[in-house]
Amino acid sequence: MRSFSSSTMSEIKFLTTWEVYDTSDGTLLQSLKGHKDTVYCVAYAKDGKRFASGSADKSVIIWTSKLEGILKYTHNDSIQSVSYNPATHQLASCSSNDFGLWSPEQKSVSKHKSSSKITCCSWTNDGQYLALGMFNGIISLRNKNGEEKVKIERPGGSLSPIWSICWNPSSRWESFWMNRENEDAEEVIVNRYFQEIPSTLKSAVYSSQGSEAEEEEPEEEDDSLRDDNLEERNDILAVADWGQKLSFYQLSGKQIGKDRPLNFDPCCISYFTKGEYILLGGSDKQVSLFTKDGVRLGTVGEQNSWVWTCKVKPDSNYVVVGCQDGTISFYQLIFSTVHGLYKDRYAYRDSMTDVIVQHLITEQKVRIKCRELVKKIAIYKNRLAIQLPEKIIIYELYSDDSSDMRYRIKEKIVKKFECNLLVVCSDHIILCQEKRLQCLSFSGVKEREWQMESLIRYIKVIGGPPGREGLLVGLKNGQILKIFVDNLFAIVLLKQATAVRCLDMSASRKKLAVVDENDTCLVYDIHTKELLFQEPNANSVAWNTQCEDMLCFSGGGYLNIKASTFPVHQQKLQGFVVGYNGSKIFCLHAFSISAVEVPQSAPMYQYLERKMFKEAYQIACLGVTDTDWHELAMEALEGLEFETAKKAFIRVRDLRYLELINSIEERKKQGETNNDLFLADVFAYQGKFHEAAKLYKRSGHENLALDMYTDLRMFEYAKDFLGSGDPKETKMLITKQADWARNINEPKAAVEMYISAGEHVKAIEISGDHGWIDMLIDIARKLDKAEREPLLMCAHYFKKLDNPGYAAETYLKIGDLKSLVQLHVETQHWDEAFALGEKHPEFKEDIYMPYAQWLAENDRFEEAQKAFHKAGRQGEAVRVLEQLSNNAVVENRFNDAAYYYWMLSMQCLNVAQDWFDTPPPCSPTPLPLHTEDPAQKDTMLNKFHHFQHLAELYHCYHAIHRYTEEPFSSHRPETLFNISRFLLHSLTKDTPLGISKVRTLFTLAKQSRALGAYKLARHAYDQLRGLYVPARFQKSIELDSLTIRSQPFHDNEELVPLCYRCSTNNPLLNNLGNVCINCRQPFVFSASSYEVLHLVEFYLEEGITDEEAVSLIDLEAPRHKRENKWQEITGNNSQTLRLDETMNSMGDDDPFTAKLSFEQGGSEFVPVVVNRSVLRSMSRREVLIKRWPPPLQWQYFRSFLPDASITMCPSCFQMFHSEDYELLVLQHTHCPYCRRHIDDPSR
Repeated sequence: MRSFSSSTMSEIKFLTTWEVYDTSDGTLLQSLKGHKDTVYCVAYAKDGKRFASGSADKSVIIWTSKLEGILKYTHNDSIQSVSYNPATHQLASCSSNDFGLWSPEQKSVSKHKSSSKITCCSWTNDGQYLALGMFNGIISLRNKNGEEKVKIERPGGSLSPIWSICWNPSSRWESFWMNRENEDAEEVIVNRYFQEIPSTLKSAVYSSQGSEAEEEEPEEEDDSLRDDNLEERNDILAVADWGQKLSFYQLSGKQIGKDRPLNFDPCCISYFTKGEYILLGGSDKQVSLFTKDGVRLGTVGEQNSWVWTCKVKPDSNYVVVGCQDGTISFYQLIFSTVHGLYKDRYAYRDSMTDVIVQHLITEQKVRIKCRELVKKIAIYKNRLAIQLPEKIIIYELYSDDSSDMRYRIKEKIVKKFECNLLVVCSDHIILCQEKRLQCLSFSGVKEREWQMESLIRYIKVIGGPPGREGLLVGLKNGQILKIFVDNLFAIVLLKQATAVRCLDMSASRKKLAVVDENDTCLVYDIHTKELLFQEPNANSVAWNTQCEDMLCFSGGGYLNIKASTFPVHQQKLQGFVVGYNGSKIFCLHAFSISAVEVPQSAPMYQYLERKMFKEAYQIACLGVTDTDWHELAMEALEGLEFETAKKAFIRVRDLRYLELINSIEERKKQGETNNDLFLADVFAYQGKFHEAAKLYKRSGHENLALDMYTDLRMFEYAKDFLGSGDPKETKMLITKQADWARNINEPKAAVEMYISAGEHVKAIEISGDHGWIDMLIDIARKLDKAEREPLLMCAHYFKKLDNPGYAAETYLKIGDLKSLVQLHVETQHWDEAFALGEKHPEFKEDIYMPYAQWLAENDRFEEAQKAFHKAGRQGEAVRVLEQLSNNAVVENRFNDAAYYYWMLSMQCLNVAQDWFDTPPPCSPTPLPLHTEDPAQKDTMLNKFHHFQHLAELYHCYHAIHRYTEEPFSSHRPETLFNISRFLLHSLTKDTPLGISKVRTLFTLAKQSRALGAYKLARHAYDQLRGLYVPARFQKSIELDSLTIRSQPFHDNEELVPLCYRCSTNNPLLNNLGNVCINCRQPFVFSASSYEVLHLVEFYLEEGITDEEAVSLIDLEAPRHKRENKWQEITGNNSQTLRLDETMNSMGDDDPFTAKLSFEQGGSEFVPVVVNRSVLRSMSRREVLIKRWPPPLQWQYFRSFLPDASITMCPSCFQMFHSEDYELLVLQHTHCPYCRRHIDDPSR
């Protein structure tokens, strides 16, 4: 005997050494030595961790899986057989006259005498009993302690020595064996309780009515199926003796069935897989496969000598065979799946000798026992054909009942046939032999034969009258034929370029579906040969037998359903589609076939979209959900397809709509034909009241629409429907509304009444007063956006109840963007306001002005400007500051206005600066970066100068306004005098908003009188007479105008301003403005006292850069001592002084003193231009520079009184007397003009 584990096998040679091989590739792992004589037997433990060997040297050695011997014990004679207990590690070793039992738990081997030579042994599955086969033909059943429990004496006695025994590894075959006893004839048994037993390995040879001739790769199936409910006493023992018989016994000793003749001497027996089959080998030099009840199925492998051992690899389909000549062969057994399908009946082979017919709808099964190997199965209508090795048996149903499952034998064709495919018809069988088809009658007579051009890949019976059925045949060369069994000539339906894999014809036989070798599903019109459509990823296809235009195909793990020419609907599915009946799709997966219920919702909706109601109803009848039925009913009802709608509503049992349809049908019988009226009733039932009302009106039944609205208390819709109709009907509606409202005593109910009556304003008032936010939300969302007044009221209450989000939603609904902007501003939701301003630029002013005010209130002006600048909104920042400045002027905050305008000017300068790059050191002017739009820069620079001018004016006017409004003033009279003069000289053209010329002249007159400038005061009073003077100043002005005339008509000469360039005394009132009347040199004023500062502006000669000029000034070149140019000459009678101009060290080179003899009152201003030598001669302490950023140029000023200190603010570049500036900074901690903080170096 031979035994092997899952990874290695051992070879016994009739030598003292024996070898262990790897079963994966036959590699010799190791030769083992330990016995002194021939090794007769070897056995592995079930877990594969140990194995034992027995030898003619009377010893037993136990080895580990690492091929190391760990124990050795002896008997009194040679060892004939060893076997491990499958449940424990107990080892049975048998010799010629005794047997021993050893286990690791016991110290010694317990031995028991035997009456005859023991040739073989085998343990039951549970390890409780040991069967011993003896040379005298007796079988002894012992328990695990060695005690004999059953002794089986066989009729042959010593003439039939027991040579091999084996217990069936599964005990679940007892019921099967009980049914097999005394069954000699072929018969049909219907098992009401049938447990399907799968084959271990199979490959699909699809060989019946829809058949695929090529084999597929086998798949292993879970063979762990066990029946744990059967008792251990049901074990079956298979016995092979040299009387050339195979017998079966129960554990009780009772024989099962009859002895099976073998016609050879068996040397080994082994059960295959889980006891479904038996392997026998012996003197016939081959290993044969038998069924579990002893029916021979075929040869596994032929050898050149006797087969002495065959063993099955545990939990696999591999078999190893050992022969007399020392050959070891390794086989893999693969069982093909033999089956057939026709509509809802599926027949398949079971246990190799049985056929099970399964009704896929009712799940009934019937077993047909053939007692021989089933080679082919074919099924068609009430016929079933089974091919056995030496015959073909044709069965028929007892009755024509579609649910009948009782078959009986109709005919037998006792003849051996070789074919690839078998097909059965009503009166014929068709044999497919590669390229040839043979038609045989049930008596076995060949009636006709067809020879094809190519291999037959697919064949299917497509029905027809008995004896004249049609066959659909697909060939490998792509040809598709239709053959009638009573016609010798085949009809070519079409020819395609690719091989046919699967075929099916529609129920009306107008369309043909083909799956080719490229996994493409192609659908043809049979009559026109036109390719209707094709779909990829298909391995099988089937038409719906109940619907002409529906087919399904499988492939790629998906099921595809296609209706008519609509797109494919997909869902996941494993296996092959082999049938499509109604809503059931028959799917073959692995070994079994199953009926999958597939709702037909998708194709039904495809038909509904095209208003094909009858076709949609046919699809729905195949199987859809209740929701789909309801949708079909509604669609058909709206389409006035009442018959279809009625059927569908009956399905869903909707009595309400059935009553409607019945009433419409009755009205149609009475002669009513107005479809609009019918459809209006349908819409009213569906709750589509507006559509119903329109149809009522179109059909001339306005009264029905009014009745519908009033019954539903939808008074507002009734009023809209009436419009300017009959006043009586309107009054009726109002009366009904009033009657209904009379019964409402709660505010919520009143609100609902007002909503229904269309009185939304009253409903909103009640809801808002009670704080019912939910009610207001509901009203606002239901109102149409055209109803502005109630929606605005809703928004008002939302704001009042602190729900700005709903207010915003309401404003957005009615499109009131201005109110929405105001809401965001009020709630300070600036991000939302800015986003809205981006989309609607017309509201930017409404957004940014409050935002700037809010920032100003929180002292965040610079932060706001930086934010605008980073966002690229310089223009918006300028406009916001303009508005802020304007507001400050309107509110008489002139000091703030001056500050805002200065900030505005600097903002404009920043914008203009972005258009210029920093100039290179050698360039006197900045270079424009954005030459494509120079107008933008010029505009910003003009605004800069304009806003700088306004900032100066409002800064001055702030003092005048305070003087005229407040009872006390902090300014000295001289300061107010200078400020009023500066303003009057600056207001030569237009007067800015908020600056009063009356107040300015009034202040000038008052201060001129106080300082002794009576002529100027009189002029101011004269000017005031021509202006509109507020009442509060009139009396004072009139009195002063009279009293001033008592004063001398001249001004105090100390007040006259001096030009520091030309030393000209200028009048107090200068028609030219704030410039010298002689040299036109602009005066430079102190920004606090507004006195004329001893500064003269000069310009650089062309070619001198700012950096060079500063470096030259910083040189501090030594100055020549100024020589006295006056010479005293004393004569006889006189003494004279003469100016010697030749003594001037600089001569005419000093531009500040040169050309002082130009014409008095010249009209053109000649600026002071200095060269490098002049710059070198200047002292740093006498030069002040306004370092403006580009694109502005620097301004240079020379002080003619260097000892009188002047301070310039580094931020705004305003000039101050140093004492005044320091005092003001100490008072306010910042510059009085630009408000630059003294600790802020960044500005």
